[in-house]
Amino acid sequence: MSLIPEIKPQQSIELLKELHILTRDGKINQDTRRKLKQVYHLYQFIEPLMADVLASKGSLTLADHGAGKSYLGFILYDLFLKDKAAAHVYGVETRQELVNKSVDLAQRLGFAGMSFLNLSVEQSITSDELPAQVDIITALHACNTATDDAIRFALAKDAKYIVLVPCCQAEVAAVLRQKKNETFGKTPLSELWRHPIHTREFGSQLTNVLRCLQLEARGYQVTVTELVGWEHSMKNELIIAKKVGGAKKSARERQESILRELNLEELRERFAY
Repeated sequence: MSLIPEIKPQQSIELLKELHILTRDGKINQDTRRKLKQVYHLYQFIEPLMADVLASKGSLTLADHGAGKSYLGFILYDLFLKDKAAAHVYGVETRQELVNKSVDLAQRLGFAGMSFLNLSVEQSITSDELPAQVDIITALHACNTATDDAIRFALAKDAKYIVLVPCCQAEVAAVLRQKKNETFGKTPLSELWRHPIHTREFGSQLTNVLRCLQLEARGYQVTVTELVGWEHSMKNELIIAKKVGGAKKSARERQESILRELNLEELRERFAY
């Protein structure tokens, strides 16, 4: 058992060292303690989703989209899935060097139910290296439109659960900024993003509102909460969506109204497909 109280007793210390969360002599610093706290907090949300899928169908596939160094996938697998033969975790990442490192680490730790794929979004949707249906999709700190890519992937794979922590969202803010003068004459709501700092923050907030409406329109029940305390991260919004079936027409109508009212109709293809 670890002498560091934050580390879960069933957690592989060797894994945490390989992920550089612990030093080689088993110590932890403030930055890595913060990272571990975030991943553990996210684990608390995802563990019951994995349990639900396993209980309902006896197997589980999970794809971590934009996996990076696969911190999340490795810790989910180590804490909950490594003793479940019918479970498989896929790390999807475009940087080949990170994929290679994850493949090597999984082999050394004996994590046979993990695969790492060097694929783009478009490739991952149609690749025969991934199953046609994936139960849970995660995307942790997916920057800018990478969260939208993860949503598109999840919808194509008919995911039961989607877990998103968006980050660094700039696209909507850029369109708001570009059309600011034009929009001033259309709606007094433009005051919400008249100042640059408000443009950035409002654009980020609006992006996630449109994403939630998109998911509701496609038959998902959506919960939005914070990941960890604000003292740990400003990129803190956690979106969890559960497939409940049936398109929600009112969500699509509200989404269309927002895009029209705020002069963002050029973004319809991204948010309203």
